[in-house]
Amino acid sequence: MFESLKSITEIPDLRKRILFTLLMLAVYRLGSFIPTPGINADVFEQAFAQLAGSLFGLLAMFSGGSLRRLTVFALGIMPYITASIILQLLTVVSPHLEKLKKEGELGRRKITEYTRWMTVGLSAFQAFGIAIALEKQTAVGVPLVNHPGPGFVFSTVLTLTTGSVFIMWLGEQITSRGIGNGMSLLIFAGIVVGLPRAAADLYEKVFVTRVWSFPILLLLLAFMLAIVAFIVLVERGERRIPIQYAKRVVGRRIMGGVSTHLPLKVNSGGVMPIIFAVSILTFPQTLGLFRLDQSSFAISRYFGMGLAWFSKVFAYGEPLYTLTYVLMIIFFAHFYLSIVYNPDEVADNVRKQGGFMPGIRPGKRTADYLDDVLTKITWVGGIYLALVALIPEIMLAGLRVNHLPTWLGGAWFDANFPGWLLHGMNVNFYFGGTSLLIVVGVAMDTVQQVEAQLIMRHYEGFLKKGRVRGRRAS
Repeated sequence: MFESLKSITEIPDLRKRILFTLLMLAVYRLGSFIPTPGINADVFEQAFAQLAGSLFGLLAMFSGGSLRRLTVFALGIMPYITASIILQLLTVVSPHLEKLKKEGELGRRKITEYTRWMTVGLSAFQAFGIAIALEKQTAVGVPLVNHPGPGFVFSTVLTLTTGSVFIMWLGEQITSRGIGNGMSLLIFAGIVVGLPRAAADLYEKVFVTRVWSFPILLLLLAFMLAIVAFIVLVERGERRIPIQYAKRVVGRRIMGGVSTHLPLKVNSGGVMPIIFAVSILTFPQTLGLFRLDQSSFAISRYFGMGLAWFSKVFAYGEPLYTLTYVLMIIFFAHFYLSIVYNPDEVADNVRKQGGFMPGIRPGKRTADYLDDVLTKITWVGGIYLALVALIPEIMLAGLRVNHLPTWLGGAWFDANFPGWLLHGMNVNFYFGGTSLLIVVGVAMDTVQQVEAQLIMRHYEGFLKKGRVRGRRAS
């Protein structure tokens, strides 16, 4: 470990990349403390405390507390992720986008440009919804907005949209000029800064207010460690496909004849399926922010009623929300894998290198076999991600299956299920579930990229020495 750290400081390019990444993360954290103009910050924080058990509480964790304070970075990176998902889905149905995707680097740049413009539109839409909702909200009898009106709406939309676009730029800069995936590192930074506050909250509940007893704290810590072990076990899990390379004669040398394996991770998508699902589910919550005046037109009245019903059934913790959340995580686990992994290309590369899988014909049969194996293990990975994502929701808000209609068994669930499972335990499970998965996944990915950079530099040094010796010998 110390040798690796020493090597990092000795390589100028790697040192510059790491320092640049840290600088960009510092800028991101600095922007998380610049408030949006026109907001009574103290009153807003009191009002937001009532939303701790909703989806906005989860989004506040992703934004590093920016949404809780409604700073210029309150929207976070979610609009960009949502735009990326929409563009990826449209690529399947749009011939123009599919053609751009096949054009290589030029097409990728064009799709990135479309993603940026869509990010601006989504950010403006969400910012407008937030501004409209803030004008009508009060806390302890005090309005959240000091001077409501068109000027406040315009300034809020402009401020939040600019902040979201600037975060998108920061992420792209980290990816291209720093270390690691910029978007993931921004989310990672937003979660990590909240860990000390979560630890202080646990200490206060046990030793100050004594809401929990010390045995409950020990039980909770043991459960956290079990979740950590479970996440690490699955994240390191892989299916190894044996590959045999045939012997071949090249000049006077015999090459090949070795056995190796092709590792297929159980969770190939990492935490991205959960982030995709959360970003999509923010739309019903954003629509719920629009409280239309229902007295003007009949269509407004019916639209408002439908919007209210839609926001109610998709509220955080409700059965329909939970079911949709789980299905979307499993769907995006398969969808993300189809983007990043091409079985046909892998099978073709193995065939070109003279390799084959025992008992399977090279070419199409190999690609079909890989696709079948990937589909099966991705089902396992998707279910694992759904379970991990549901842990904080169950601890905080419960499953709420008792809210189902009577014909779906709502009354039966209410009579036979324990209250802590239905209504939650009001425990903000900050050290497990989605947050821990993101922290572990991003940390492992960043460390692997740093190691790859070190190995590349060391290999380059060995080759230089080899070439020098060759010249001297000649």
